[in-house]
Amino acid sequence: MIIRKLFKFENAHIVRGCSTIKCSQNIHGHSYKVEVLLESHYLDNGQMVYDFGLTKLYIKEIIDGFDHAITLWSGDKQKYIEDMKRHSSRWIELPVSPSAEQFSRVLFLLIERILECTTMVNGEKEVKLNSIIVHETDTGYAQGFREDAHSQFMGEIKFKDIIFSQEIQNSWSDKNFWSKLLNREKIINPKTVL
Repeated sequence: MIIRKLFKFENAHIVRGCSTIKCSQNIHGHSYKVEVLLESHYLDNGQMVYDFGLTKLYIKEIIDGFDHAITLWSGDKQKYIEDMKRHSSRWIELPVSPSAEQFSRVLFLLIERILECTTMVNGEKEVKLNSIIVHETDTGYAQGFREDAHSQFMGEIKFKDIIFSQEIQNSWSDKNFWSKLLNREKIINPKTVL
């Protein structure tokens, strides 16, 4: 069975090397919609694949990290990266260009790691991330799967090369959240979510 949870965020970027001059040469923003599709062949103690309330914790926090931020590609001009970081306290630096396709891969890796590190407490069993759909506009989206997220042919994404600004990290409920994910430390789902 597959379940889907929708998240939203506002983000700015430049997609260098794309065909459209407006996108490749100018900072611009999008109202992103992100669909997280989880799957399992089992149901938990509440007869659910995964309680939607739980997605409002760590998964929502990592996606909210992109909200009202600028996403930078580490392969861009260093002066541009430094200027953006100087003028914005909310930024994310990625080892790949921030296209919708790469956003789907990055978010897949982030949420996959969250699920990997999460100790389930309500009988959840074999919950896996099926795919991530990133809507950049109302008419266009990219859907990334496990094989895409881990593909060397689409640009290598090492977890340690994803960098969230301190301002973003400070907004998370657990100030050690990012270091726990980097080090694959356990995070615990609460038994009850308000």
